[in-house]
Amino acid sequence: MTAADPALQFDLFDERYTVEEVVSARARRIRIEVQSSTQVRLVIPRHASRREAEAFLQSRRAWVAEKCAEMKRAEARTPIDASPMRWDGRDRLPLRGVDRIVHLEPAWVRPAQVRIEAEQVTVFAPSALLAQPVSMRNLMIRTFKREAQRDAVALLDAEAARLGVRYQHLRLGDQRSLWGSCTSAGGINLSWRLVMAPPEVLRYVVIHELCHRIHADHSDAFWALVTRQMPDYSQPYAWLRDHGARLHQLLSTG
Repeated sequence: MTAADPALQFDLFDERYTVEEVVSARARRIRIEVQSSTQVRLVIPRHASRREAEAFLQSRRAWVAEKCAEMKRAEARTPIDASPMRWDGRDRLPLRGVDRIVHLEPAWVRPAQVRIEAEQVTVFAPSALLAQPVSMRNLMIRTFKREAQRDAVALLDAEAARLGVRYQHLRLGDQRSLWGSCTSAGGINLSWRLVMAPPEVLRYVVIHELCHRIHADHSDAFWALVTRQMPDYSQPYAWLRDHGARLHQLLSTG
């Protein structure tokens, strides 16, 4: 998701929280956005000085600490499951927000086939292939990418028409720093891992990026437009903040 200007980094207080300083041509006032338990964004209008911004940040020290503590508690309630896939028929993977058992079914089929059901994902493949963790992981990634492509295109077409904008193309990637981005030419880039989240999370990211076709920043006008298109966007935003790290652990290639 795009920023107005290249960001500067500095430490905040004794807790060493990272603050991202963003100078915005559209911002009308200095504001603080607590992104996570360790990440704070300081948005500075072009007419304001850095000294003013830092003074404002210091004056909100208690508020920032409280918000970061809230996010730490939320992260503690959502432990990251970093255990590797066993590929023994007992694994579970989320798809569109629903945890589904990954069932392995020996079958003489080439290539391997994947069937998605309400509570289960079934892989049909020869026994020798089912016993290869890397092959199974790559097969599931291809399957989830295909599902992500289908969902994202449908959402982009519908939400672009509703917003009255156009996008040039969709690219799916596995970037760790951004869930989505919008190029100046109208290209939309999304993480395929969003297909594992509840559908409203993917919809929020799609709307967020399409709104950048009108406002190429995170100004008040931008957020007003996001709110108009999705009044309850704070719920999927919070879900992604609290659960996004786990999505990167699943089907990890590390």
